[in-house]
Amino acid sequence: METRAIILKGLRLILTSLVIGVGGVRSVSAHAFLDHAEPRVGSTVEVAPPAVTLEFTEAVEPDFSRIEVRDAHDQPVAVGALEHPHPEELQVSLPPLPSGDYTVHWAVTSVDTHQTEGRFEFTVSGP
Repeated sequence: METRAIILKGLRLILTSLVIGVGGVRSVSAHAFLDHAEPRVGSTVEVAPPAVTLEFTEAVEPDFSRIEVRDAHDQPVAVGALEHPHPEELQVSLPPLPSGDYTVHWAVTSVDTHQTEGRFEFTVSGP
């Protein structure tokens, strides 16, 4: 009888672990959405920022992500290499930008392989 009780306890432990494991997978199965950006979405800045920094709602895979910046004439701005300083963050450096409107296009793949993309604008008002 003791052996049977031990086996039942072991089975319960295994089943509990499986249920917790499945629940844990479900909790990370979401898309990485843009949480905030610098420069801020829709903002007007007096001085051109040195970089575009994007923070997402969950970790992203830099090898499957991109950030592009375009000027008011839809011409690409030469940005630096994509950096990944934190699991939820991507960044590209910017050259000195003249006054004008700019659009940031981004596409990311979260660590759970979901893809999202978007764009936003910012304006440089100063020299």
